Amino acid sequence: MIIAARRLLTRVDRAADGLAGDLALYAVSAVFALVTALTSTLLPHRGWGAIAVWAYLAAAVVVTAQLVARRRPGFVAQGGRAPLTWLAWAGVALLPLIVEAVQRAGGRTDRAQEEVLVVEEMGRRLLGSGTPYLGRDAIAALPEGERLLGYAPYQPGMAVFGLPRAAVGAAWWTDARVWFAVVTAAALITAVALLRHADPAARVRATQFATVLPICALTLATGGDDLPVLALCLLALACCATGRFGAAGLAVGAAAATKLFALPVAAVLVVFALVTRNGRRLLPGAVGLPLLALLPALLVDGDALAENVLRFPLGHGLVHSPAQSPFPGQLIAAGLPGGRYLAAALLGAAGLTIAVLLLRRPPRTAATAALFCGYGLLAAILLMPTTRFGYLLYPLALLAWAPALRKYSATTAPRDDAALYRV
Repeated sequence: MIIAARRLLTRVDRAADGLAGDLALYAVSAVFALVTALTSTLLPHRGWGAIAVWAYLAAAVVVTAQLVARRRPGFVAQGGRAPLTWLAWAGVALLPLIVEAVQRAGGRTDRAQEEVLVVEEMGRRLLGSGTPYLGRDAIAALPEGERLLGYAPYQPGMAVFGLPRAAVGAAWWTDARVWFAVVTAAALITAVALLRHADPAARVRATQFATVLPICALTLATGGDDLPVLALCLLALACCATGRFGAAGLAVGAAAATKLFALPVAAVLVVFALVTRNGRRLLPGAVGLPLLALLPALLVDGDALAENVLRFPLGHGLVHSPAQSPFPGQLIAAGLPGGRYLAAALLGAAGLTIAVLLLRRPPRTAATAALFCGYGLLAAILLMPTTRFGYLLYPLALLAWAPALRKYSATTAPRDDAALYRV
């Protein structure tokens, strides 16, 4: 059944040389952007939708023209899909980001999500005190309405994105989102270039799921902090697929030094590297960079680090996280007696199951590693007591990335791999 469903999905995805899927993606995304512009209660999101809807519509018109031209002899659909993807990304993500950053620098206070403010404050604290975190007592001393923004639930490396504004002051180009976008673009362009020999259709679809998919474009333009983490993880997978394990370690290590969501990806890649006898090349970056980032904050104020990175995300801070999307874990935590402990137990059971699978049937190809990462993060996001819809960009992009890695994995895939792990 799984194989039959996969084949059906592949046929649908490849219909009209992939153009049918492209048209559906851009058309549905245009509707999403329009609805966001008209109804969202978050003003930065409305600003994004008002610009992105036109870029999505323009991309849909171009794809329609490609579908018409496809009937002509000699037309090659794949030749135009990739450039359109990058142009569409510029219109649906980068342009709204820059417009909002310029408006914010001009004095508007409704043109950035709270994540941007938190990251920039991390940069200011890092320059001023040597740690990007406030301790529990310092947070408690803040006015009650400001305590939430006093928390910084990221790894210390995230503060780097706030340094330009802390060092130079308010300008559009010191907006943390601009630097999120710079790192994201550099990582994705490098990853796609490394996979230049992959199946073109798979590579285009993988790129779309990391760029023009509304959940990614909206996040980058309004908040942004998840996109460089995701892009670095995708780059690490591309490096592994092409035998560059040292570079892969640096990429996933940099991602893990900024956000905890990258740690499961790093763990999977460590197992993959050890199984394929590349551990010595990957481990220094994958393990060393996160530890190196933690060390200064740990030495300056270890309790502040624990308060922000551990207690607050686990629901033991002075205020509760606003990440309350109605996924199973959140519904269980909020709706059942002892629900928080039950949700934590389910999350732990899922993590243990994945760990057992990882050890008993470790990934031997980069494509299999991507599937492990995607399904593992999907399970975690669904079962976490505090989560949000935006986090789905991680598993969606990772799972879409796997087919683009297949060409590089075919010669090394073990014949007795379970069907679940194949692509």
